[in-house]
Amino acid sequence: MPASPYELVRLTPLMQRGPGRPGISVAVIDGAVARGRPEFAGRRLVVLADAGGADGTGGARSCGRGDASCLHGTFVAGLLGARRSGATPGICPGCTLLVRPIFAAAGAGTRSAPAARAEELAAAIVRSVDAGARVLNLSVAPAQPSGSGNRALEEALDHAAGRGVITVVAAGNQGAVGTSVLTRHPWTIPVVAYDARGRPMGLSNLSGAIGSRGVGAPGERVRSLGAGARPLVLTGTSAATPFVTGTVALLLSEFPDASAAEVRAAVVGSGRVARGSARRTVVPPLLDAWGARSALLAARRPRSTGRRAPAPQARSQ
Repeated sequence: MPASPYELVRLTPLMQRGPGRPGISVAVIDGAVARGRPEFAGRRLVVLADAGGADGTGGARSCGRGDASCLHGTFVAGLLGARRSGATPGICPGCTLLVRPIFAAAGAGTRSAPAARAEELAAAIVRSVDAGARVLNLSVAPAQPSGSGNRALEEALDHAAGRGVITVVAAGNQGAVGTSVLTRHPWTIPVVAYDARGRPMGLSNLSGAIGSRGVGAPGERVRSLGAGARPLVLTGTSAATPFVTGTVALLLSEFPDASAAEVRAAVVGSGRVARGSARRTVVPPLLDAWGARSALLAARRPRSTGRRAPAPQARSQ
């Protein structure tokens, strides 16, 4: 029987250790979010405005039932920050969510994924980093893989890297082999979609950069917040990306003295397929959230005595 998305990547025991810390801010650069939903009650959710005071969507607005862009943003924010007691538990509800909407409202019946211009995405990245984000969730990808870059977006990603901000990006859903300015940047963590049985899905974009520096995460019929009482079910790399972002946020919360490079390396190196050998495939291995924690725990043990330090006492699960 297929495992739950959380169990598939061994997130459950990591989530049981805590909900994350308020000092860890996670930027959701996506559509607007229905902040009035009860699942967000008491959560730390801040909407970022740009330099001109706008939130990127023409001002504050509520999610219309058929607004695909707002549903997408609420879905992603729900996976990360919804209360744990709900039907779709958030991965790091104790962290602060910085919501930076970049998608314009999309009417009912819209089937294509929400999109924004590269310049808008670049400005949102810089704004989120300057607002104190420690992790960026980019559940957005170009319409198709491209070898041509966008200088503003490259500079924004460089800005995030220079500040030690970990950027997690969706690989894209065209089932093509190739890179984009997001997935080929050396600091980003590209995410491909895996099905409920732990197999890579054919819809994900792949490349050497994605295979060597990325990870896989649950992306088949993932449930999160939608409009009204019914959950929204999405498939693809956009749905997979928050599982990696949430893992990074929980690790930063538990290991506050670890550097961004250490946390990023633990997550990228956590895939079970990747252990003990170099990656020579365009398909990245499946994320192992608990394995990433174990790697960080081992790396933080004192080495000054030349002897292995005793393992710390684990909390009861």
